[in-house]
Amino acid sequence: MARFSVVVPAYRVQGYLRECLESVLAQSFRAFELIVVDDCSPDASAAIAAEYAERDPRVRLVRLERHSGTGAARNAGAEHADGEFLLFLDGDDLLLPGALDAIDDSLDVMADVLLFGHDRVDWWETVRPGGDRLSTGADPLAVAPAAWNRVIRRSFWLTHGLRFDDGPYEDVIPVHRATLLAGDRLRLLDRVCVRWRLRRGGSHSTTPGRAHFAITDRYERLLSSPSGARLFPYAVAHLLTVLADPGRIRPADRADFFRAAARLHRTYRPAGHEPSGDAQRALAAGSYTAFETLRTANGRARAARSAMARHKKRLRARVMKLAYRADRRRALDPHLAVYSAYWNRGLACNPLALYDKARELAPHIKGVWVVSSRHRDKVPTGVPYVIEGSRRYWQTMARATYLINNASFPGGFVKRPGQVYLQTHHGTPLKKMGLDQRRYPAGTHGISFQKVLDHTDQWDYSLSANPHSTEIWERVYPSAYQALELGYPRNDVYFTSTRHDVARIRSSLGVEAGRKVLLYAPTHRDYQKGFLPRLDLLRLVRTLGPSYVVLVRAHYFYGSSAELADHPQILDVTGHPRVEDLCLAADALITDYSSLMFDYACLNRPIITYAPDWQAYRLARGTYFDLLSGAAGETPGAVAQTEDELIGLLRDGGWDTEETAKLREAFRARFCPYEDGRASERVVRAVFGV
Repeated sequence: MARFSVVVPAYRVQGYLRECLESVLAQSFRAFELIVVDDCSPDASAAIAAEYAERDPRVRLVRLERHSGTGAARNAGAEHADGEFLLFLDGDDLLLPGALDAIDDSLDVMADVLLFGHDRVDWWETVRPGGDRLSTGADPLAVAPAAWNRVIRRSFWLTHGLRFDDGPYEDVIPVHRATLLAGDRLRLLDRVCVRWRLRRGGSHSTTPGRAHFAITDRYERLLSSPSGARLFPYAVAHLLTVLADPGRIRPADRADFFRAAARLHRTYRPAGHEPSGDAQRALAAGSYTAFETLRTANGRARAARSAMARHKKRLRARVMKLAYRADRRRALDPHLAVYSAYWNRGLACNPLALYDKARELAPHIKGVWVVSSRHRDKVPTGVPYVIEGSRRYWQTMARATYLINNASFPGGFVKRPGQVYLQTHHGTPLKKMGLDQRRYPAGTHGISFQKVLDHTDQWDYSLSANPHSTEIWERVYPSAYQALELGYPRNDVYFTSTRHDVARIRSSLGVEAGRKVLLYAPTHRDYQKGFLPRLDLLRLVRTLGPSYVVLVRAHYFYGSSAELADHPQILDVTGHPRVEDLCLAADALITDYSSLMFDYACLNRPIITYAPDWQAYRLARGTYFDLLSGAAGETPGAVAQTEDELIGLLRDGGWDTEETAKLREAFRARFCPYEDGRASERVVRAVFGV
C-alpha cells in the first residue's frame, strides 16, 4: 500500500498540469500514488494526464462522466485511493521539493491529520509567504481552511464520512471538521510544502459574483454543530475576508453579503464573546451603514496618512538636498573614508577587508560605514556608521575624501573634485554585466543604462581580481578610471588562515570533527523569485550518509533564511555574516553560476558545477564563456546537469579526480593570478598613499 495518495482534480489547467505532476513525481520520497481526476475538462488536461499515466505506473487517470466541480473530483479521487494518507493538490499548484519526505518524517502512528505551510505565487512568478502559523502552540483552526495544506489518514476520512461539497468553498466543511475531529491526533509541520498559484483570471477566487454567498451556507452548517462555538471567531474572520475582496464580492452585492454574515453572527455568537476590531463590532451590531462608514473612513484615513507621508518625504528630501548642497561647499576631510557593501547591507566583502587593513596601515584614516536602517543591527559595537538618507549620511558623503564601495551609494550622491572613489566590485563576471546587459532585457528589470554610465564616471579606480575582469569592466563600464589589477582583498583570508582557524569555524557552525563538509551555494536567477533549491537536499544527505554535512547558502537577495528541511546534516548558513568563513569550512563547493567559484578556487579545493538550467540561464542573462565546456580555464572541475549525476559524482568519487584537479588548476591560473594574501595591503597603499 502506498504511503500517500496524491489526488489532483484537473479542469482547465493544461498550462500548469505538467509542472504540477512533475513536482509530485520528482519527490525523493517514492511511496505514493498520483491520481489525476479529469473533470470533463474541455482542454488538453486529460491528454496530459493520460500521457503521464502511460509512462509512469504510479499515475492513474480517473475520468468523470460529466463536469461536476472540484469537490466531486476530489471525492472521486479519494474513492479510488489506496494510500494510507490523502493529499489533495490543485492542478495548477506545486508540491515543493522534499515535501513528502518532510511530511512523512512528521507523521507518527497516532497522527490522523497533519497541517503544513504554503506560499503563494502570482502570474509574475512573485513568491510570497502564505501567512500560516504552525509553530508549537498555534491554533490549527487559524490555518487557511484549504484542502491542499494538509494530509488526512484515509481510514479517518472514511470513518467520519468526510466529503467535499458541491459548488464553491467545497473544502470549508470537510477540512474544518477534520481539524476539529482529530483532537490530540492532529500534528503541525512548520514547513512550506505547497506553492499555491494565484491565477490572473478564470478561477473561482478571481471571479466576483453571488456564487461566493455559498460560504455563508457552509459556515452555518459548521456553526450549528456542537463545536461551532470554538470555530466561531475563525468563521467570522473568513467571512469578513471574503467580504473585503472585490475579486469575490461585487459592490452591488456587498450589502446582501454583509446581512447574511451578520445573521450568522447574531444567531451563533457564543455567550461572552466580544468582537475584536471595528469591522466585527459593526457586524455584531448588524449595521451595514456603520460598516460602510467605517470602511470609507478607514480608506480616507489611509489615503490621508499616505498623502501626509508623501508630503513629509518630499519636504524632508528637499531639506536634505539643500543641506547637502551647503555641506559640499565645506572643505573635504583628508582623513575621512566612507565604506559600503552590497547596497548598504552591512560590513562585508572587499570593503570590509580594506577597512580592516586601513586601520592597521593607515590609522589616521577614520572609516565610516553606510548601512540601511534595516541592517543597522549588523554593525559591530564600536564601528562608526551612518544610516543611508540621514542628515549624517549626507554630511559624511559631502566631506569624505575616500569612497569605497562594491556596488553604489544611494540617493543622488554627487562626487566632488578631490574625492577618490574606489569601485571594488563584488565578483568575477561570468554573466553579462553593464552595457552588455542591453542584449538581455529580461534580466535588466528597468535598469537605466545612462545612470549606469553616470555612476561609472564617478570612479577613480576599478579593482580587478584577474585580467578577464579588467577586460570586461573596461568594455561594459567605459569611463576614465584606472584599473587596479591587485587582486581581491576579501580573498586574503584564504591564504592567511591556519588549520586551527578552520577547526574553530567548523566548531562555531556546529560541525563535528571528521565530517566531510560540502558548501552548496547557488546564485540568483533573474527569472526566478524567491529561493527554490534545484536539489533535493534530504535525498542528497541520505545517500551520502552521516559522514557528510551540507552547508546551504542562498543568495543574499533571498533574505537571511532559505527555509530548508529540518535535518541535522543540512545547515542553513544563508544568514551567516562571512561567506569567506563558510568557504574555509568546506571541503568542496557545489555551485552553479555564482562568482563564489572564482574566490573558492584560491583554496585549491574541489569545485562541482551543478547546472540543471544552464541553457535557460545563458539565454536569459548571457555568459562570457561556456562553464560546462570542459575546456581548461573555463570549467573549474566536475560537472553535473541533473540531480542524479551530482549524487553519482559525490557517491562514486568523480568529484575529485586527477582530471578535475587539472581543470581546477587551469581555472585557478586564469582567475586567481594576483591572489597571494596581500591584496588588501596593495590596495590600501595604492589608494591611501601609505
